[in-house]
Amino acid sequence: MGVISYIKEEIKVVKERDPAIKSDIEVLLYPSFKVMLHYRIAHKLYLKKHYFLARWVSQRGVRKTGIEIHPGATIGKGLFIDHGSGVIIGETAILGDNITLYQGVTLGGTGKEQGKRHPTLEDNVMVSAGAKVIGSFTIGKNSKIGAGSVVLEAVPPNCTVVGVPGRIVKRNNQKLVREDMNQVDLPDPVNEDIKALQHANSEMTNRIIELERELKMLKKSENK
Repeated sequence: MGVISYIKEEIKVVKERDPAIKSDIEVLLYPSFKVMLHYRIAHKLYLKKHYFLARWVSQRGVRKTGIEIHPGATIGKGLFIDHGSGVIIGETAILGDNITLYQGVTLGGTGKEQGKRHPTLEDNVMVSAGAKVIGSFTIGKNSKIGAGSVVLEAVPPNCTVVGVPGRIVKRNNQKLVREDMNQVDLPDPVNEDIKALQHANSEMTNRIIELERELKMLKKSENK
């Protein structure tokens, strides 16, 4: 794809997915446009094994946009990174076509694996703000990852995932019946331990009061 064709394609992608844009020329100011331009150049250098130059171009993109895309990552057409600051895409990540990422998203590795270490996102996946997808597995096409979620295992196509750790709450536009779907009152182990200690302390206090009462009654009976 030539430079002009690439710019036209990026303009189309941004206008389709960002209602805030008012003119084609604004696309040139978008972090998503800038970082993808750097990525495409860096990726070509990476494939030719010019690793230092690839990282140099890539890091220039990071400094300009706050978005870090490793030049080794494989990215299809139509990637849109909305706002973008803090987005990280690892070396062995594979992204299909028409992916949408929001600010603060991490497509990372666990650090324990060799070879393929980062996730694969199939076509039309959306990853919301602050979500983390960690490990070498696949997020199926048309799936959505909720804001702030932490996904540690594969997700089938056409699913919605929320929570920490990420849980599937919708599949093929059908809600899954779960008792633990409340995303506001998530389990808090520390708070639960504190409550357990408070309960134990309350029982101990009541027992001490009861023993003191029995002791007083015993003393009274001895004095009679």
